[in-house]
Amino acid sequence: MADRLIPLEPLDLGRIHSIDDLVRAMSKTAFTGRQLGEAADVLEAMARDEDCFVVMTLAGAMTVAKQGLIIAELVDRGIVNAIVSTGALMAHGLVEATGRAHFRHNPELSDEELYEAGYNRVYDTLEPEQNLDDVEKVMFEVLEQWDPKDVLCSYKLNRAVGAYLVKNAKGQKGILKSAFEKDVPVFVPAFTDSELGLDVALSNRLRSKQNRPRLRFDPFEDLEHFATTLLKQKRLGIFTIGGGVPRNWSQQFGPFIELRHRRMGEDVPLKRYHYGLRICPEPVYWGGLSGSPYSEAVSWGKFVPPAEGGKFGEVFVDATVGLPLIVAAVLERLDKDKDKGASVSAKKEKKVLAKR
Repeated sequence: MADRLIPLEPLDLGRIHSIDDLVRAMSKTAFTGRQLGEAADVLEAMARDEDCFVVMTLAGAMTVAKQGLIIAELVDRGIVNAIVSTGALMAHGLVEATGRAHFRHNPELSDEELYEAGYNRVYDTLEPEQNLDDVEKVMFEVLEQWDPKDVLCSYKLNRAVGAYLVKNAKGQKGILKSAFEKDVPVFVPAFTDSELGLDVALSNRLRSKQNRPRLRFDPFEDLEHFATTLLKQKRLGIFTIGGGVPRNWSQQFGPFIELRHRRMGEDVPLKRYHYGLRICPEPVYWGGLSGSPYSEAVSWGKFVPPAEGGKFGEVFVDATVGLPLIVAAVLERLDKDKDKGASVSAKKEKKVLAKR
């Protein structure tokens, strides 16, 4: 057809037999349904690209909302190769990974009553203060083993926490545990804006009282390690939940490398993200970082434009709805390949072995 029109198709539930069937059918409809279906295609493309290193950025209360095992599964499958997150999300994930629970909020209880009872409310869910006290004990054990001569940064500390979980939280699953087992670095750029950051601050205050050397924290070690890691990759993808600091910190990799090249005269290759997938309900016109579309980020040198092969998907939906559907659909597709003896994880393992 000269106008290159693509016909839509009615969503026929009689032909839906799996989550993947549903998501594929949604891609042929309209509005957010189509966005979700097309987003699954982007994630599938990233997962199938053996040369693509995928960074997942996380913001919002995703672990409180019980989405942590989905993220751990993406790490376990070799689909996600690095994580950039808020500290709060990792702290609440640590609660989950050590076998503790979050609870449904009873709206009959006021926030004043919750405070007095020791319950912190996150919209419709409760995080007992005791959970965070228990997390502090984990952090204290990890920090007590830290050599004061070794400068702290978030990816090193998260790796140490992951190692602790592997040793002490057997039978439990969690993001940091999976990340340690799969050698996936986890960065928290705004580290002091979290329970984990406060735990380090309290540990240092205790050290001062005991006349022991304080631990030093340098966030630029995170930045340099992240940039060095990404510079080694052939292609880059980013899978973003929400927005905020994790998203922007990850995306500024391109401008950082460009500035090193242009201002510092460094001989570094200019790299940008080839793939991008974002799940976030915030619209563009509010002006917040979370609403920044990929087309805008192209102008900053953060992404490869579509005309040069860039592939992007943006879904304006609550991530507790969009993430499970998209990931489940893509895993179904990859599992079909696995049955045929051509799993993505096996291909990526061969790639890693070849590099060694």
